[in-house]
Amino acid sequence: MGRGARHAQAARSRLNEAAMDPKPRILIVDDEDVVRLSYAMILARENCQAQTAWDGDEALRAMGSGPFDVVLLDLRMPGAGGMSVLKSIKQKWPESEVVIITGYPTVESAKEAIRLGAHDYLAKPVGPDEVLRATRSALRSKQWALHSAQGNC
Repeated sequence: MGRGARHAQAARSRLNEAAMDPKPRILIVDDEDVVRLSYAMILARENCQAQTAWDGDEALRAMGSGPFDVVLLDLRMPGAGGMSVLKSIKQKWPESEVVIITGYPTVESAKEAIRLGAHDYLAKPVGPDEVLRATRSALRSKQWALHSAQGNC
């Protein structure tokens, strides 16, 4: 079995495990306490299992404990920046959907984020409805990927 086939098989296995967990796992990565906590509260009310990380290094450690369905990721943080974290997540855990949420939006960073595999790109401030819309959209995309990986139409 080639490297690509092994990678696809591992991704399908992780997708199947995630599908059995009724609560979507969401990782919120932002260096602002108020942002992390407010997003976590919003998502907890929607029956999501939310975990937070204050920087990119902490986010990657959290991902190592088991991939998340959706990652809400700030771009500007201490240590590893959001773009490098996005790239690492999509390389190691391609089944995880990533939504970029930034206080410093630019056309260039939006294009780069989408090129690297981000599901969505949002400019702060982001209200509760927008957090929920983006998260639900990312979860639908993940479910579609699960169906496709299993050969379902």
